[in-house]
Amino acid sequence: MKLAEALAERAEAARRVEQLRARVVGSARYQEGETPAEDAAALLAEAGEVLDTLETLIRRINRTNAAVRMGPGETLTDALARRDTLRLRHAVVTAAADAAAGAGGRGRQLRSELKMLSALPVAELRAQADALAREIRETDVRIQRVNWEADLLD
Repeated sequence: MKLAEALAERAEAARRVEQLRARVVGSARYQEGETPAEDAAALLAEAGEVLDTLETLIRRINRTNAAVRMGPGETLTDALARRDTLRLRHAVVTAAADAAAGAGGRGRQLRSELKMLSALPVAELRAQADALAREIRETDVRIQRVNWEADLLD
């Protein structure tokens, strides 16, 4: 099985667990004299089985991510950490540019109101955000390529 297939299975298992959780919660109590819509104990047992499968998948994915090389001195885990940090950095820079540009704020209503000035260079921040977005896309493409090339480890 390829790593990308395991990632898809992991996502599906996580969705299944969430669906089962919601069904267990909905069936955990019922009114006296009525029958519950579903057997909460059976749903809970099924959720346990799916969680066991999910744990195995996560362990194998993590082992694979730590072992697969993206390049000299870089594992897939390193690339994932880099992508996550780039996304956070992009969000911070974009938020700073939006705030400095006055996005979401209102302009002066009256001449007597104080004029707001930008404390940050908006154009430079937007250019930096664009460069970060490009780096995120490039990193993500590299990660996706490896996901479809790497075999899942046991």
